[in-house]
Amino acid sequence: MIGFVEVDSEEVPRLRELLELEEANEKGFFMQPCKRFCDGCTIYEQRPKRCASFQCGLLIAVEQKEIAFNAAVEIVKVVKQKRIDIEEKLAKLDIELQSKSFYFKMVELKNLFNRTTRESSLLQGHQDLRSDLEQLDQLLSEKFDLSF
Repeated sequence: MIGFVEVDSEEVPRLRELLELEEANEKGFFMQPCKRFCDGCTIYEQRPKRCASFQCGLLIAVEQKEIAFNAAVEIVKVVKQKRIDIEEKLAKLDIELQSKSFYFKMVELKNLFNRTTRESSLLQGHQDLRSDLEQLDQLLSEKFDLSF
């Protein structure tokens, strides 16, 4: 659900060999989902500092015992299913998005819907997609401290 990860300048030379880095002004970033993640990180021991230190709001809530682990797992399942639902609806609708990253597709979609201010001007499929996007964004904001 994250769009990209920034890489510190001192990590760029080492990570250039491991990841598809975009570089500018001696800094770098790579798009998410990471190409090195396949049912687990395949470069775990050499992963960027930001990956090693990242903790989403849901993980922090579990560690602070604000939410039970099983409840957190259920939230993750709901988020994953919402993403699948959105991707399926996008495939059925004639919406042209430029981005390859799911995160940036959702940013594009949110901007597109913001330009279409009247709900009545949207077809039912578009309204359903907009609703799913809003629900996903709300879940990410409330439970993970992330947003599109």
